[in-house]
Amino acid sequence: MILCCECGATIQPNPSNMCVVCLRTHVDITDGIPKQAVLHFCRNCERYLQPPGEWISAALESRELLALCLKKLRGLKDVKLVDAGFVWTEAHSKRIKLKLTVHAQISGGTVLQQVFIVEFTIQNQMCDDCHRTEAKDFWRCMVQVRQRCDNKKTFYYLEQLILKHKAHNNTLGIKPMHGGLDFYYANDNHARKMVDFLQTMIPAKVTSSKRLISHDIHSNNYNYKYTWSVEIVPLSKGSAVCLPKKLRQQLGNLSPICLIHKVASAIHLIDPLTAQIAELSSQAYFRNPFEAICNPPQLVEYVVMDVEIIMEKDRKYYPGQGQLSFRHALCDIWLVRASELGINDNTIHTRSHLGHLLKVGDSVMGYNLAEANINNAEYDKLTTQEIPDIILVKKCFAVDRQARSKQRIWKLRHLTEDVEDQRQKMDYDEFLEDLEEDTEYRKLVNIYRDKRKLMPVDGGDTPGCNDSIPHITLAEMLEDLTLECEDDEMIGEAGKI
Repeated sequence: MILCCECGATIQPNPSNMCVVCLRTHVDITDGIPKQAVLHFCRNCERYLQPPGEWISAALESRELLALCLKKLRGLKDVKLVDAGFVWTEAHSKRIKLKLTVHAQISGGTVLQQVFIVEFTIQNQMCDDCHRTEAKDFWRCMVQVRQRCDNKKTFYYLEQLILKHKAHNNTLGIKPMHGGLDFYYANDNHARKMVDFLQTMIPAKVTSSKRLISHDIHSNNYNYKYTWSVEIVPLSKGSAVCLPKKLRQQLGNLSPICLIHKVASAIHLIDPLTAQIAELSSQAYFRNPFEAICNPPQLVEYVVMDVEIIMEKDRKYYPGQGQLSFRHALCDIWLVRASELGINDNTIHTRSHLGHLLKVGDSVMGYNLAEANINNAEYDKLTTQEIPDIILVKKCFAVDRQARSKQRIWKLRHLTEDVEDQRQKMDYDEFLEDLEEDTEYRKLVNIYRDKRKLMPVDGGDTPGCNDSIPHITLAEMLEDLTLECEDDEMIGEAGKI
């Protein structure tokens, strides 16, 4: 045993000839470690700044926050960290305390252990993303979605697809423009992701451009603003088109005049005279583009006088012909215009693909090509034998559109506020009717229960409810149902029990 050279206490021999108390008095192994530091915190997104420019999410007393705090202490590389943990502080105190235990070897080979506390002060600082969001006018990338046509039903369908898949979550803002919407982004990766989504869901043509904003000649850095223009095909469900000769030969010798059955990832065509169907991809359409010759506002109402179903032995394939639709039945049909019923007894004969829906006495909507004024180069090349007098589009339900809207107990969400335009309102009402009448068409659309309207009891028992009108069942509207009730209602029900 020896005596400590400072205090004279009896100790075991060691290289420094000092006791532990005197060693801690003369030597501080934590001298190079700061006891106070600052953490920058964004209150909007609740993230911490990890230098130099990364913002990370970390909960209080979490492993991520502990790692962030230890990275702020530069002197830890000179000692050995044995233990680290949080010391409890008030959540609103803007203070985070760490209790650290370190080892270090001092002169003479003596190993010293020391425990100390580091206090971090939280300072509020808005991150770049939140700053751009608050500025509202700041954006680096813009995606312009446009559909230049008279019928906007495809655009409304695309809007529901964006809401369904939440493709608009990374936008800084959405602004309605004439003919479409503008999506603003802070990052070009988010904008490219949106463009890829649009091209996957709807046939579209994309063009891009960029504009130089600033240039640093010393570091050779360029700041650009990028713009993507997405042009949706100018076609919608229910429109009549005239196909170019080369294109209809590629599709299996379709008739020159066809109907747009639906517009999804591809353009689905149906020949009303043969019930033949074909799919047209986005690349094939923009290689040989064409426009609609008739749109739903030009539909004329007819009354069915007689129907004769055409029976086919083999409806799969014919030599030189494409696939036939099994969902439709080809028929010969005799019609009278609804406005001339009882005045003109001369019936009009045509052939239609709606034999599975129509019966004598039904109303049906169709295009009267014999009296229509059509300006189309491909249409002018057709002979009289290739142009039918009437093309039937869909069955008509003898209910006023306003009355049908009142019976609708469901609703759709929108990206922006509704535009009160009479022409757009008519297209939107037709889109809602298409959703009701076509089950396949509404599979990718989120439909919500409209709480402002009362639910009919047992369907037709409610006054003003018509069972013959296609409707959407309650099972398809469960996403917006809330099974919670107010506190007052719970108290009232408890009192009744």
